[in-house]
Amino acid sequence: MVKQIRVIVETSTMKRFVMLVLLIGLAALAVGCGRASTTAIPTEAVYAPAIDPANFVTTIDNPYFPLQPGTTFVYEGRTEKGNEHNAVYVTYETRVILGVTCVVVSDTVTVDGALEEATLDWYAQDRQGNVWYLGEDSREYETGAVVSTAGSWETGVDGAQPGILMPARPSLGDPYRQEYYRGQAEDMAQVLSLTESASVPYGDYTNLLMTKEWSALEPSVVEHKYYAQGIGFVLVTTEGEDWKLSLVEIRHD
Repeated sequence: MVKQIRVIVETSTMKRFVMLVLLIGLAALAVGCGRASTTAIPTEAVYAPAIDPANFVTTIDNPYFPLQPGTTFVYEGRTEKGNEHNAVYVTYETRVILGVTCVVVSDTVTVDGALEEATLDWYAQDRQGNVWYLGEDSREYETGAVVSTAGSWETGVDGAQPGILMPARPSLGDPYRQEYYRGQAEDMAQVLSLTESASVPYGDYTNLLMTKEWSALEPSVVEHKYYAQGIGFVLVTTEGEDWKLSLVEIRHD
């Protein structure tokens, strides 16, 4: 962000002053574009990604986020609420959103054996290899009953915009918006490392992609996710808290 500078000049030099300010502004912009940071993420005022159905494919095979129908990823860990069990199932179902055929992924969370959340997520991959997140049908539960659907959104409905869940070629420092439905779903992420290592119950991994992920609605809650090529994420931790969710099993139909 270029600071506004108040300068007193003579009338005869005003034109040269204006040209100088413009040049400084352009130079600062170029530097900012070359150095990625969270501030580079587009704000809601200008965020409007173009979705061309012809630019999408039907298979999601991004190395860091492959979604093969019939695959179940099982995660477990201790959270602030208790012992969490998270089952992510890539269904054989599809959903068409704005002409784009999306893969439907079922994500179910139980805590101490009680159902807490059940979500259907909608993903699609473009021809460049980026995995887009086009919405979700989210339901939160208490004592077996739905108590909230506040996190639900769909691209093109009520101003909701899609985001990129996983870039085709993640680069160190790159920030990206994962979803945008004002006041309901505003997740963002940034690439922190491409060479991390981690040991989880399912195995030991190196050269992991590590991201920082957070929501503009809860900026103080920051997660770190570790993605292994050919699998997807294998570990999630919360910054500043003794909390993690680890991959314990992968099943195929």
